[in-house]
Amino acid sequence: MNEGALRDLLVALATSLFARGYSVGSAGNISVRLTDGYLMTPTNSCLGRLDAARLSRLDAGFAHVGGDPPSKEVFMHRAFYQARPDAGAVVHLHSTMATAVACLAEADPENPIPPLTPYFVMRVGRRLPIVPYYRPGDAAMEPAIAEQARTARAVLLANHGPVVSGQTLTDAVYAAEELEEAAKLFFMTRMAPTRTLSPAQVADLLAKFG
Repeated sequence: MNEGALRDLLVALATSLFARGYSVGSAGNISVRLTDGYLMTPTNSCLGRLDAARLSRLDAGFAHVGGDPPSKEVFMHRAFYQARPDAGAVVHLHSTMATAVACLAEADPENPIPPLTPYFVMRVGRRLPIVPYYRPGDAAMEPAIAEQARTARAVLLANHGPVVSGQTLTDAVYAAEELEEAAKLFFMTRMAPTRTLSPAQVADLLAKFG
């Protein structure tokens, strides 16, 4: 897909996420890898009101080379791209249910959401670690994200929200959506006996779709 088509797709997917409440105000940011750099949503921009021509253009070293200034959270995207050569896009949202999971004091820091559906495993993967709390915009969280991203396609930032990668822009958005739905199911089933996927079932899914 050429850069112009990627710009239009990013705007369309971001608009859809915003319209369905996955982000509010100027929360959240999205990036996609190009052959010679990256496109990223600008700082203080609203995912529901992006201009394809004004998306931030970064070079291969993440220096700003065109468009509006990039999100102040460019470092969390860089952490995924550098830790995961297969990552073609990164989506960071403040989606309500996933963020709520990231606020739970008793949450398992390695896997706070159990494997309730095959789609969660297929799109998000085996692990969903929680990265300890850092102030929003604090670049000190980059190495903490990178450490987890080496073995996880997505992370939850404690008291902040999810960061999700995918091989393509569409893959990353679908994974972010699936994570939010899995978080909803998690809260809906917390107080009832629940059947989760077995380790063998998870392994089978990852062997075919991982």
